[in-house]
Amino acid sequence: MIGDCPASCPFVASADALRFPPGQLHHVASVGPGGNTEVDETKRNVLKLLAVAGVVAAGGGGLAGGALQYAQPPAVGLTSYPKVPLIDLDGSPLTMKKTMSEYSYLTSDVITFNYPLRNEPNFLLNLAPPPGKTGGPSSVKNGIGPKNSVVAFSAICQHLGCPAPNLSYYPPGTCSATPGGKDLYLHCVCHGSTYDPTDGASNLTGPAILPLPQVTLEWNQSDDSISAVRVDGPPVNGHLDTLQGDYPVGSTSQLQKQNAIILCAFPPE
Repeated sequence: MIGDCPASCPFVASADALRFPPGQLHHVASVGPGGNTEVDETKRNVLKLLAVAGVVAAGGGGLAGGALQYAQPPAVGLTSYPKVPLIDLDGSPLTMKKTMSEYSYLTSDVITFNYPLRNEPNFLLNLAPPPGKTGGPSSVKNGIGPKNSVVAFSAICQHLGCPAPNLSYYPPGTCSATPGGKDLYLHCVCHGSTYDPTDGASNLTGPAILPLPQVTLEWNQSDDSISAVRVDGPPVNGHLDTLQGDYPVGSTSQLQKQNAIILCAFPPE
């Protein structure tokens, strides 16, 4: 049509009604007694969709609420400490006999296992001498075994969370220094923190001010097996609660071996 629409036209569109993108359907009602009764089809469709979504959410048991629930994954972890048998490096059950013969206070390799969560490594230490030898500490605090020498501690430094092998066990003679008068210790190369494994991993040198959490081990003398049963002390570094922050290790936890990182640099005592 050329020119203005005459009064006989079936509908009259306002100027605003013509302001929409090319190709978009736009329904305009005829003029009624009350004036312009223009209807925006886009708005109408949005309102229809919202209404349908509300019905589906109500009828579907709160699907919208479920979507919000999955937007923030629930915290993972445990509610209590499980009893987890330890597995040796070769895949067989770890026994006290193997521990006493394979490891000693002279062992320089970093031997760890994860417990109770997958991202919480712990040292396994036997601070007794090798078979047929003498030396080393005796009756270690909280130790188990025939010589009360087998202990386990968190392998994550309590200062800024450097994990093993940055935090490693130093056998006697590793360094000339003897922090706290000790010739064997756990030392972190990141910032120099040092711990005493013969005294519950208490602090020998800073900057860490908290001891390493200690894993309580259980020796079943009937089958000679060793299990981790709980963690005592402060939370593992990086966890508000040692039981929260990752998935559980499972029904067993296998030992792992790494080479120690040695750096004889200690802060002043």
